[in-house]
Amino acid sequence: MIAFTFPGQGSQAPGMGESWREHPSWELVSEASDASERDVEHLLLHADADELKETRNSQLSTFVMSMIVLDAVERTGVEPAFHSGHSLGEYSALTASGALSFEDAIRLVTERGNAMQAAADAQEGTMSAVLGLDDDKVELACIRTDGDVWVANYNAPGQVVIAGDPGALEAAAANAKELGAKRVMPIKVGGAFHTPFMSPARERLRKAIVDVDIRRPNRPVFANVDALPHPDSDSWGSLMGAQLTSPVRWRQTLHAVHDAGATVFLELGPGTVLTGMAKRTLSGTTNISVSTPAGVDTLLEQLAGASEAGPAQDGEHLYAAERLVVSPVTGVFTPTIDLGAGENIERGQVVGAVGDIDVRSPFEGTLQGMLAVSGERVTTSQPIAWLRTA
Repeated sequence: MIAFTFPGQGSQAPGMGESWREHPSWELVSEASDASERDVEHLLLHADADELKETRNSQLSTFVMSMIVLDAVERTGVEPAFHSGHSLGEYSALTASGALSFEDAIRLVTERGNAMQAAADAQEGTMSAVLGLDDDKVELACIRTDGDVWVANYNAPGQVVIAGDPGALEAAAANAKELGAKRVMPIKVGGAFHTPFMSPARERLRKAIVDVDIRRPNRPVFANVDALPHPDSDSWGSLMGAQLTSPVRWRQTLHAVHDAGATVFLELGPGTVLTGMAKRTLSGTTNISVSTPAGVDTLLEQLAGASEAGPAQDGEHLYAAERLVVSPVTGVFTPTIDLGAGENIERGQVVGAVGDIDVRSPFEGTLQGMLAVSGERVTTSQPIAWLRTA
């Protein structure tokens, strides 16, 4: 079974959108700019490292990049059995599962980034990674500290992030070293995220959550707060708010998703941070990251190899040479020409239209069949045609 995982703030990099500019999934950038009232293309192509480090910029740019990669992977027909995301990545997971629409998620991520930026500006705080120390001893190091410092992320065995007041954080780091920590590394961030210092942001986000429609996820999404799946749409509003002031239980989430049956952990978005954590936390799993169009083709080869080791299960609906052409928008589908199985399709060829929007194939291959009929109402990313490439 495949689990889609999505990275959080800190995975962004200058120019991370460059390789996607000519890909059909790049169309999401203009939609994101409209919904956020921000120049998202600038963030993905031209913003330097300092600009991207700003919380309001790193969160929006990372989320959009994850959605671009997700859209590209979905076009190949790869389907997950589970979703999860680290911190900001939880919004990507909820969007991928259908719990949030893309537009609502953009608005929430924009507000979340602005709210967390404001909370960090109002209350000085920072974060550090404690390496080589068990969770309970890191917690003890914080408890022993006379000041505001807490565990913020349980990332992997021997890798826990603490956050709080800079002076208290320094004292907690000394305590951690006395308890046996190998290293304590400062993280260059502008706030103490996932701690009580984010309480003002939680209140602000709660008001924004009320205005969006949260639907029942179509696949289990595991929450950061408790590392459990929550199928009830009503619970996610409170979980998203609680996440801001609670530690991210990522190591526990990885184990929970693995225990549920996931054997392939696929990180979608910039960077490879989650892939490294999965390798460090779990054994006997396939761990893959996709951040570029070339990575999509590599993914198909890796998954094909993984599926040869055993029978396909839910979340492994994949053949390495197969591709899906999906609808770019929601509307009524009309084929532009009478296409039949066995016909050759060229890259960029129009296979139909949804309303007045052309549906073009991003792949070259042999048509195996049409998956939508004339007059059918289709939704964004719904498969329209099925191709075999080679």
